[in-house]
Amino acid sequence: MTLTLVTVGTGTVAPSATRAGPAHWVERGDVRLLMDCGAGATHGLARCGLAWERVSHVALTHFHPDHFGELPALLFALRHATKREEPLVIVGPAGTVRLVKNLAEGFGEWLLDPGYPIGILDLQAGEPFPLSSDVMLEVHPTPHTAESVALGVWAPEGRLVYTGDTGPSDDLAAWATDCDLLLAECSLPDGQGIEGHLTPGSVGQLAADAKAARLVLTHLYPPTERVDVRAGIAAHYRGPVAIAADGDRFDVKG
Repeated sequence: MTLTLVTVGTGTVAPSATRAGPAHWVERGDVRLLMDCGAGATHGLARCGLAWERVSHVALTHFHPDHFGELPALLFALRHATKREEPLVIVGPAGTVRLVKNLAEGFGEWLLDPGYPIGILDLQAGEPFPLSSDVMLEVHPTPHTAESVALGVWAPEGRLVYTGDTGPSDDLAAWATDCDLLLAECSLPDGQGIEGHLTPGSVGQLAADAKAARLVLTHLYPPTERVDVRAGIAAHYRGPVAIAADGDRFDVKG
């Protein structure tokens, strides 16, 4: 059995012809986890040939709309375009339950009772959440918004860490130490960075400090397409680097 990552959406809030909003699919056996659910996620899952109608969990990293804005559309698609009976579990940082309940006030109560079982949970750092008997999900705070977290997925085959949105963080690097695959945001070029986000230099430092076996870049604003991202990373990190495109697939321990 393998733990597989598909980078469904590698973009940002900035509209792009080639990159949809943040969305990443992690699959192992009966676990089909969608990490973040940004613009284009639902159709992107279908374009990638993924069994979107069998998604088992959705995990949010924070409450900026480019990371959760398509969640109602996904729930609506599962309600009307499938004959779903399996439960769907939505998890995220503190405030996730409140967020979904607030969405239901605008979209309608069907959001909380979509015709299939639904569970919504706030996760706490240091309290692993089981996705199956041998796959665990963890969260860890990141310096972006008050609620922002990174996600860690543990399985017998290895460990995946997804930074979500984050600024530089020694604490995050320590938590991610020795991960098999670090899926990290790389928002803007060095010299154009903004608070709460990473550049090639800072993501390279994060990967080096975490001793990540492999680095995969996501959350790329258009300016990053015009610079040598790898050069900035290589100043700090010597491991393998992939600049993900929408639809790319990775074995977490490959």
